[in-house]
Amino acid sequence: MTPIAVLWVYIVLLVAGGAVGFLKAQSKMSLLTSVGFAALLSLCALKIIPDPIVADIILVVLLIFFGMRVAKTKKFMPMGMMTLVTVIALTLRHFPR
Repeated sequence: MTPIAVLWVYIVLLVAGGAVGFLKAQSKMSLLTSVGFAALLSLCALKIIPDPIVADIILVVLLIFFGMRVAKTKKFMPMGMMTLVTVIALTLRHFPR
């Protein structure tokens, strides 16, 4: 899987997570932030933002955010899952198969 394909899969999962957060908990912030970060990552995937390090920086910011939320809530779902997905995305972007 190419680094760009990994990014697109992550974008879909990110927006899906935000939509679930909105539907289950009426969290507008979850939906807005997921769409906002997905938009930035989409610009990277489309190479409108050409430097691939920008996508990695965004993923690391999300990893820190999700990790802090897991540490605070001590619950795997949903932030633990997104932490794991983000680690996998970062790993596959740098070590494609």
